[in-house]
Amino acid sequence: MDDFVLWAIEMVQSVDPVLRTVLAGVAVMLETSVLIGLIVPGDTVVLVASIGVASWTEGIILGVAVVVGALIGESVGFWLGRWVGPHIRSSWLGRRIGEEHWVRAERYLLRRGGVAIFLSRFLPVLHSLVPLTVGMSGYAYRRFIAWTLPACVLWTSIYVGVAATAAGNYEELADRVHNAGYIFVGIIVALLVAIVVGKKVLARIEDRHMRQDSARGSAAEDASDPEA
Repeated sequence: MDDFVLWAIEMVQSVDPVLRTVLAGVAVMLETSVLIGLIVPGDTVVLVASIGVASWTEGIILGVAVVVGALIGESVGFWLGRWVGPHIRSSWLGRRIGEEHWVRAERYLLRRGGVAIFLSRFLPVLHSLVPLTVGMSGYAYRRFIAWTLPACVLWTSIYVGVAATAAGNYEELADRVHNAGYIFVGIIVALLVAIVVGKKVLARIEDRHMRQDSARGSAAEDASDPEA
């Protein structure tokens, strides 16, 4: 296992750092763009690229590229929502997403405001729909960026920071600890599990809050209806 992990790290590091960085930035840009995030595994590309980081300088440059890529992607989604959002929603692809997801994104933004923009970066499906929904809502672009920028920085710090640190310390760990490869793999697996579980827990919490708000809204409408 130790030899295999070392081989994998060296293989990733053998790829030109500029190419790795560009690929990671583009992958995240596509992931956060309009609906493409539902099929492009940008987070996987970022993790692999992070394993190849050989210095603090490379790590910082990679992090900046990923943040910039994410901001470009989310900005594309925002402006497409502002200009042609309803057409995208009614298109074949928009219908494939499901009207319930569009409604969910609208209610989420209405209930949470800027917090919804921040949290959507960590939620499945919503991280692709919220920028479009925000654009269609008339929300100011500068406020959108003010909320999504710290989310992108935090997201990038988690992915790049953990993977790059684990890979960077691996050779020293392998010299001191037998079967260090299992420890490295365990760290990466633990990161992936934590991300998946965290997303599911956050999604369930937000879904529960939205259902509660929807129920309160329906009750208020019934109470205000004189014919009810």
